[in-house]
Amino acid sequence: MRIGSIELPNNLILAPMAGVTDLPFRLLSREMGAGLVCMEMISAKALFFRNRNTKALLKTDPTEKPVSLQLFGSDPELIADMALRLEEEGQPFDILDINMGCPVPKVVKNGEGSFLMRDPLKVEKIVSAVASKLDKPVTVKIRKGWDETEVNAVDVAKAAEAGGAAAVAVHGRTREQFYSGKADWEIIREVKENISIPVIGNGDVTDPASARAIAEQTGCDGIMIGRAARGNPWIFRRILEERASGIDPGEPSVPEVRDMILRHAQMLIEEKGVDVGMREMRKHAAWYTTGFRHASQMRSGFNSITTLEELQGLLDSYIDGAAVAGLQM
Repeated sequence: MRIGSIELPNNLILAPMAGVTDLPFRLLSREMGAGLVCMEMISAKALFFRNRNTKALLKTDPTEKPVSLQLFGSDPELIADMALRLEEEGQPFDILDINMGCPVPKVVKNGEGSFLMRDPLKVEKIVSAVASKLDKPVTVKIRKGWDETEVNAVDVAKAAEAGGAAAVAVHGRTREQFYSGKADWEIIREVKENISIPVIGNGDVTDPASARAIAEQTGCDGIMIGRAARGNPWIFRRILEERASGIDPGEPSVPEVRDMILRHAQMLIEEKGVDVGMREMRKHAAWYTTGFRHASQMRSGFNSITTLEELQGLLDSYIDGAAVAGLQM
């Protein structure tokens, strides 16, 4: 799959997720086969004021390439200027994505994120401003629409294409839905049929079967995976292996999950220090063990861990070295 001048090794894309797709998470997802990984969304305003909290969000690693950097905002020139500044300062991103799908109130109330879908003309202005200044491909992430009375993904995608976007990712839910209900893949198909640039389908892809289904039903060029990758970077490997062999290798073994949890924790510690790293690992550990027997007891334990040794001890207390006792998917 190509996005502008960037050739991806495959069409599986890790979605940008605030508080999730930091450097360690992206590295693990890339290692497991993701063809493109996306950074957490970054505020153009925060970049303008050089907010110190954005510095950590901008960190990348050569081994994760290609990587997409996502900005959000509502001022066309500000987003364009910040994207250009990052490029001129040597920020090593390959693709610049503009968030027009975030549904959270604190973003929407500022006229940003999914609120922008209510004004396709502004969408075109924003994309045009960024694409005209940047040497890298510009993409846009959108939703089905604002609500069921404002389903306008096709119009917004056309506006993005007219502005110079190299690809559009479509999440098959409205802003009103947030992440509830079922994703509407039909709208992804409609977008694909109405624009000529690559379309990336997003929503309810949780395993190889659903990855096949969304491609068959929509004709989308790329497949974006978000929440299903939390605690499950193996999802990319599973889809790729099923494509190659026709056989889904299935869920990872419990020992594999245990080893990945500890590795992920070590990476977070190296990146952010013990205190921050272990606090952030709590949610990841809970995601990794979702569906396990005794998951609720484990989650309670995860919520109080402060060191890697405590995490390892907690895992060992639930996992029998010989038979992985009591923990089955």
